[in-house]
Amino acid sequence: MKHAIRRRVLRTNPLPKGKESTAVTRTSNAVDKRSLMNADQAAALLDWIRRRPRGGKRLHAFFATLHYCALWPEEAVAMRVQDVTLPGSDAGDQGCELLIHTATPEVGKQWTGTGEIHEERDLKGRAEGEGETRTVPGHPALTRILRQHIEDEELKPGELLFQGETGGILAGSVIRRAWRSARKAVLLPHVFESPTGKRVYDNRHTRLTKLLNDGIPPAQVAEWAGKSVPVRLATYARCVDGQLPDLKRRLEAAGDLPEPADAG
Repeated sequence: MKHAIRRRVLRTNPLPKGKESTAVTRTSNAVDKRSLMNADQAAALLDWIRRRPRGGKRLHAFFATLHYCALWPEEAVAMRVQDVTLPGSDAGDQGCELLIHTATPEVGKQWTGTGEIHEERDLKGRAEGEGETRTVPGHPALTRILRQHIEDEELKPGELLFQGETGGILAGSVIRRAWRSARKAVLLPHVFESPTGKRVYDNRHTRLTKLLNDGIPPAQVAEWAGKSVPVRLATYARCVDGQLPDLKRRLEAAGDLPEPADAG
């Protein structure tokens, strides 16, 4: 109801006073550590998708972008070719750069007012209507994938980077079906039934957790992710590990209190 009021769909909240305070149970937004994929699992899933007979290479480029840049799927499907900066093939730094400025989530035909399944929106966590953007660096491996993808698909700067078979926006149903098929084909039965990589979003969670575990400053990770530092830390606090020995060495390096001088 509050969202409807902000969007000027409603003028006031029609619910009885106090109703909204008990209507929803607060839950934790922390990521379940079991949903994260290890490097071998992620590589095997992406490779299976790449070998998929129908649209495999196109979908592989999409999922590789989610994995390497920790994007929301609705951000990736909204990207245009011109939003990608690829270095020259002879450049010393082969990292690419993505400019993220729009999201097109699936909301259903009955909600868009245009009959379209997707609705174009501002980025999550950014001021509405301000046209804010964020820049996300990409791994050299992603540079190779996107360079080949753009060449194979003969894409022009203003066109969608990831398209469906008919040239329109890549459908969420296609994305989810491909990911589920990959999991079923690659993962052992008990892993397939587990939370490991169960959602397409888990590519994002896996990458952001790795960045934090690799020691990238939380403020930088938050900027790339499009969220505030407190939200990032609250979301991934349970997944960050492996840094305790280094932290203990830093504590020890800080030294103990000096011995007090003799009173005499």
